[in-house]
Amino acid sequence: MTSTPFSSPGITPLPPGFVAAVVTYLAMDAPPARAPARVPDGVRLERLGAGDLDRYRRLFRSVGEPWLWYSRLRLSDAELAAIIGDDAVLAHAVVAAEADGLHDIGLLELSLRKPEAADLSFFGLAPGRTGQGLGRVLLNVAVDMAFAAGAPRLTVNTCTLDHPAALRTYERAGFRAYARGIEVAEDPRLTGLMPAAAGQGVPLIAAQATR
Repeated sequence: MTSTPFSSPGITPLPPGFVAAVVTYLAMDAPPARAPARVPDGVRLERLGAGDLDRYRRLFRSVGEPWLWYSRLRLSDAELAAIIGDDAVLAHAVVAAEADGLHDIGLLELSLRKPEAADLSFFGLAPGRTGQGLGRVLLNVAVDMAFAAGAPRLTVNTCTLDHPAALRTYERAGFRAYARGIEVAEDPRLTGLMPAAAGQGVPLIAAQATR
């Protein structure tokens, strides 16, 4: 994370075609004092690797489109394979066993690449799967995975484009906020990375828009 001092407080206008979010950075410096978490019955985690690019991208889109997750969509096959094929990156599909078969319903990606801290890079459930308590349990599972792997610290970040309950969920799991930043990017719905309907509550303002 880099920071740039503000010359003065106030509102900074964005040009049409861009989106911005306030990012909150959180960390946990020790395992929480609770019983070990376990994946609920009927749900399992399946490790994804370099040969699972299509499945990974489908899950990334399914989970992330409401919140304008775009970063992984910018990557080439080789770039994405280098990440999720790394032994130090634990990317998992959350799979639910239901009456009509197995369904990918979420994504959990934990990076152990940096010795000073593990990072929960991506975590979420597909639309219609939230609000039932599963996300809270799986978050605890991810925390346990990180510390069981020997990480001295675990970090995660969320932003104002994320699910409204995300920040509170992380805090309840034991994370504490330590910094904020502002991320500005081209709107991925205008660059072709995401459909125009993506991004709940984020108006689409075309680059040629005028007052």
